[in-house]
Amino acid sequence: MVMQLEPVLADRDSWKAERCSIDKAISAVGTRSAILLLREAYYGTKRFDDFARRVGVTEAVAAARLKELTALGVLAKQPYREPGQRTRYEYVLTDMGRDLLPVVLGLMQWGDKYLQQDDGPLKVVDTQTGSPVRVRMQNDDGEDVGLDDMRLAVRRDAGPASE
Repeated sequence: MVMQLEPVLADRDSWKAERCSIDKAISAVGTRSAILLLREAYYGTKRFDDFARRVGVTEAVAAARLKELTALGVLAKQPYREPGQRTRYEYVLTDMGRDLLPVVLGLMQWGDKYLQQDDGPLKVVDTQTGSPVRVRMQNDDGEDVGLDDMRLAVRRDAGPASE
């Protein structure tokens, strides 16, 4: 099973994916530490020390990744101050960061299926019904779509495929 390609894309040697969104996304958030920091943000972690401790990275790595995620716009820094202490900052998810949730949950779902022997230690469930939440590929009508039922198409407003 593979994705179908529009006729203009069928000769893969005639075009390059130079503006590939997958490449841009991986370059932006594709490190192990960045994904695990996002996981922690989804779980409610906000403070620097908690991120570093829970992800199990050095403070230098946590600082570098949090700075990158903030500069990208995935996280935002908000000031807070505990009584008698100086002002510090916590990290909160932005809309851009919340929109990455299906990617991270997709990785979790894949890991549960293929890398765990018992379906993994955690599950994500709907707060109202308790039923499992799954990442799925669907069309605009809400119907599931498999890899062999997809076609890669050129966005007509995006210019030539080789851009």
